[in-house]
Amino acid sequence: MNSLPQIIHTISYMALPLLFAMVLHEYAHGWVANRCGDSTAKLQGRLTMNPLAHIDPFGTVILPLICLLLPGGFFIGWAKPVPIDPRAMRQPRRDMALVAAAGPAMNLALAVGSALLFALLLSIDPEIGNYWSKSQDNGPQDTWHQMFLLPIAVMSVYSVLINVLLMLFNLLPLPPLDGGRILTSLLPRTAAIALARVEPYGMFILMGLILLDPQIHLIHTITGTLTHSLTNSILSTAVGLGAGNTP
Repeated sequence: MNSLPQIIHTISYMALPLLFAMVLHEYAHGWVANRCGDSTAKLQGRLTMNPLAHIDPFGTVILPLICLLLPGGFFIGWAKPVPIDPRAMRQPRRDMALVAAAGPAMNLALAVGSALLFALLLSIDPEIGNYWSKSQDNGPQDTWHQMFLLPIAVMSVYSVLINVLLMLFNLLPLPPLDGGRILTSLLPRTAAIALARVEPYGMFILMGLILLDPQIHLIHTITGTLTHSLTNSILSTAVGLGAGNTP
């Protein structure tokens, strides 16, 4: 189990990026659904960026805290899903694919935007990069701009990591995850109907995959290898662009 000071330190930097990632993920679903003719989310007050409208007590608060308490555990969570009615859409199969893809696309946009913000802060004060150095003697000094910029820089890096993780996790081809709904919309009708029947059991299947992960390594590959690889690629590209624009 992680120490309490370490947990508090991590929460202080992760809470805001995590909240934005989950809320904007659900907002994107509702916004695209509304554009496709389904105003259900708007009518129920869910087409808003007010976090209170999207927070799920277990998925947004309790589960992420449990993940932080478990050493080497998975970090997963979710906001309250926005209500969607495919019958109100102009082209239900196509539009459901667009609505499902909107959430992961929003997370990718947030990851890229956060990486660009980090690159900008690093170009303003290169000493911020020493925060991640193994040598504590080379860390940033307590100057006013580093005291202000460093927390934003750390949160931006966490934001890249969190949004990449949420994007990849939600793209698993298992209903009711976004990847499953995209696949359902793309498959031939007979196969789509068969896959859609899995949705009521999707979360149980997902929990089973998590429990079996020490043997199959599927979730670990997504939450570990793929997430960190894509996170590092996005950050490296953004920092490289920032360095290229520095005179």
